[in-house]
Amino acid sequence: MTKKIRKAEQFAFSHWSRASYAPFASLGREVKVCVLSVTMCIVLPATEIKGQEASVAIDDIVEMDEVDIVGDAIAPVPSILTPVTLFERTSETSSPLQTIEAALSVSPSIDIRQRGGKGVQADIQIRGASFDQTMIMLNGINFTDARTGHQTHSLPIDIDAVSSISLMEGITATGAYAGAVNIVTTPAEPEYLSARLEAGAYGYMYANLSGAIKKGGFSLFGATSVRKSDGYAENTDFINYNGFIRGTYHSRKGGVLDMQLGYQNRSFGANSFYSLSYPDQYEHTSTIISSLRWCAEIYKNLSISISAAYRKNYDRFELVRNNPTAVPYNYHNTDNITAEMWLSYLSIAGKTTLGGNYYYNHIYSTVLGEPLAEPHRGKCGNPGIDYTRGTARNIGDIWLRHSKTIQKFKVGASAGISLSPYGTDAICGAELGYRPLDGLALTASFNRSNRLPTFTDLYYTAKGYIGNPDLKPEDAMTYRLSISYGQKGFNISVSPYYRQGRNIIDWIKTSVDADWQSMQITSLNTAGVETSAGYTSEQGVLREATLSYSYIYTDKGDNGYISKYALDYLKHKGVARLTVAPGGGFTISATASINKRNGNYAAADKTVKEYDLYALLDLRLSWSRKDVMLYVDAENVTNTLYYCYGGLKMPGAWISGGIKYTISRK
Repeated sequence: MTKKIRKAEQFAFSHWSRASYAPFASLGREVKVCVLSVTMCIVLPATEIKGQEASVAIDDIVEMDEVDIVGDAIAPVPSILTPVTLFERTSETSSPLQTIEAALSVSPSIDIRQRGGKGVQADIQIRGASFDQTMIMLNGINFTDARTGHQTHSLPIDIDAVSSISLMEGITATGAYAGAVNIVTTPAEPEYLSARLEAGAYGYMYANLSGAIKKGGFSLFGATSVRKSDGYAENTDFINYNGFIRGTYHSRKGGVLDMQLGYQNRSFGANSFYSLSYPDQYEHTSTIISSLRWCAEIYKNLSISISAAYRKNYDRFELVRNNPTAVPYNYHNTDNITAEMWLSYLSIAGKTTLGGNYYYNHIYSTVLGEPLAEPHRGKCGNPGIDYTRGTARNIGDIWLRHSKTIQKFKVGASAGISLSPYGTDAICGAELGYRPLDGLALTASFNRSNRLPTFTDLYYTAKGYIGNPDLKPEDAMTYRLSISYGQKGFNISVSPYYRQGRNIIDWIKTSVDADWQSMQITSLNTAGVETSAGYTSEQGVLREATLSYSYIYTDKGDNGYISKYALDYLKHKGVARLTVAPGGGFTISATASINKRNGNYAAADKTVKEYDLYALLDLRLSWSRKDVMLYVDAENVTNTLYYCYGGLKMPGAWISGGIKYTISRK
């Protein structure tokens, strides 16, 4: 509770203003923060629809009872643009969202292109861009994979561990061409233990165990799971193991330490995943991620954030499953190291931040990279394999940003330089926000971004594919407007945007019989609009009713060739969601979507076909009481035949059910 006090007893609320962790580090009970000032350097999920702008002047005099940080994450992200919330944990319990991919698929901003079911292999695309143009962050740490965007999303976490997912734009870092998807993991409660078990058609099974403990300034959150299926078609079986822990420690003098560590091991039948000519493909991957971040106030009005992260990937791809003599297997061993440091200073003029990023990308492979003078013998992951190729690159960013909130206005700008083996490139952005009325927000922004070619773009030359080592970085200038209004559970928003892209990388065919070639399109300009309207409530029968629609147009036709990624964007996407709670602990939820993808594809019969319009319907019936939840899910109830990638059949109707039990320490 806040109250005015006499000047002699004043407490300057400097801990709100200066350090990324400070508004919570001096507090002694759990708080839930829904609104943050732009002057703060932590980033918590905020929607453009529901979020309310708040600011505290440097000389405000207030008194607050002490509360403890619960851990929604000290996650400083170098962007001055307002994040867009894609998912919040409250959506998970009542909606038929079994995977992170399913949670993202309901957003009008995101196109989830899956191969197989239950997220076994999925690509995340933002506003018509390709999956390689998306940066993936976990709790504000960049874990993007330099080998291929197909692997970037393979993180050792499940929907049970995720508290929110946000779309970050204007990231002053190499690789965020279309933006960054930031996944935030926090415990559902400060101290708890939860178990979930699911089973369903096609031999499907999912088991998850998660929990959290807290003592003083230390908190630890962990989750582990296994997900498997016999497959909805021949050679679409899979098994996936995840393990993840996150620990935080905070003190008034020492600041905040934030650590995360995870491991994933997965194997899956890849029937026609990468080529319709080979139904017996198979892939095995293992991934290790780790990071450490420190945030602290080091001097009056001056705070610091330092982080380092490591991602290790092993991959074995079999074009013909269990038959290395038919076609030799591809083996990859990838290292991605990132480091970031920045200083923030708060003054009467606003908040100024100076920072830098460093990336090291390295790969040993049997097919990617330059020939090695001597083979490198694999010891872990792919033991005994002689890697004959490899390459490495060093990348750096230096950037400066400034932001200021003045009454109903928010203004921010950033500028930086990207340094890479390809030369220097500018990265910058700016945003102007205005809130004329309570609940009404207007924003205008632009940002310049880039991304480097992946190792696959550069070097992958195998049966049916020809890489291109002469590729250059892509870059884009994106302009966006947003108008949103939200009051008493009702919300509506409209957001048009325009992106000018240059040197766009794509895999193309000149005919159905030709090989895929990695090529560079001179330019690709994209225009689009996203709209949404809805109502949400935690009480009553009607809990949620939302509608969203997105439209995308590019000025580039197919030019007589077949595009694999760049021109196969989701042109029309409409999503409707309805959740009702009739009583007795029951909840019924439905998610319906209609989709029309642009472009064409080379079918298995060697003909060129356009993508058809398709509609999907998912349902969930759940019952909950105290610490127990029972539910039944039905995905693709209408058994619709559809393709995310041309000719690759997605699952039909898939029924499953489960139970979740949680023990909480109040």
